[in-house]
Amino acid sequence: MSDRVGVIGVGNMGGAMAARLLDRGFIVSVRDVRADAEAPLVARNARRAPSPAALARDSNAILVVVVDAAQIEAVLDGAAGLLAGLQAAHLVVLQSTIAPTDAARFAAAIAARGALVLDAPISGGPARARTGQLSTMVAGGDAAFDRARPLFEALATRVVRVGNAPGLGATMKLVNNLLAGAYLAAGAEAFAIGRAAGLDAQAMANVFRASSGQSWILDDRLARLLARDETPQAQMHILAKDVRLAVDLADTVGRPTTLGAATNVLFAAALQAGLGDADDSALIAWAAR
Repeated sequence: MSDRVGVIGVGNMGGAMAARLLDRGFIVSVRDVRADAEAPLVARNARRAPSPAALARDSNAILVVVVDAAQIEAVLDGAAGLLAGLQAAHLVVLQSTIAPTDAARFAAAIAARGALVLDAPISGGPARARTGQLSTMVAGGDAAFDRARPLFEALATRVVRVGNAPGLGATMKLVNNLLAGAYLAAGAEAFAIGRAAGLDAQAMANVFRASSGQSWILDDRLARLLARDETPQAQMHILAKDVRLAVDLADTVGRPTTLGAATNVLFAAALQAGLGDADDSALIAWAAR
């Protein structure tokens, strides 16, 4: 596996991953539609690629860490798109949370260029990305998985291979994030009830963390809220998108989800209230307003 890695999409997650790879000695090229996202990495000697195709020509492995399927379409297509720059020597790792059908479709387009491809969405947030402690859900063939091992070793502490067929990684991520969204939504409503009944916010956080109501996402987001840290680390619209996709998946496989649908409604209302770009911890304060 070469040490030349391209990262497309260097926002909160992709930027933290690119920084981690630089720390581990990889030669990193970056591409983002926002020059201000690329700048901190370029200052650390990452190479700025003018297009996805140009990034491919300078890399042997490419991580795609954009927000959604529409952004992946934009990355892949066109004369300067990633597909135009791919060759058989390339490995492409799709790390966005998207619908399983989209993951399978994009993987097929990449494989048609002769490149290896993995459907490998990630979980853990920017702080864990920066320290190489992500969780990765991987679907793809043996050759692609073996080629990606050094990257996974640099970026993740938990790598779970969920199958060979691209789309299964996306499925696993959506099922996981449906749980995360439901835990956060339920925690936000429990917090709102407790506050209205006179409970102290910090006392509730302490009890939730140490008792049967504990969940990682609630602990993390409550701590952020109580510290008045409003820096968007995990924007609301991203988890809202994941919950919506999970509900769509449930309907597609004939397993409609009552709790998922209710969670989807709560997130949609928060977005309607203008919280899309806020950190998703803001759901707790918004529910208790």
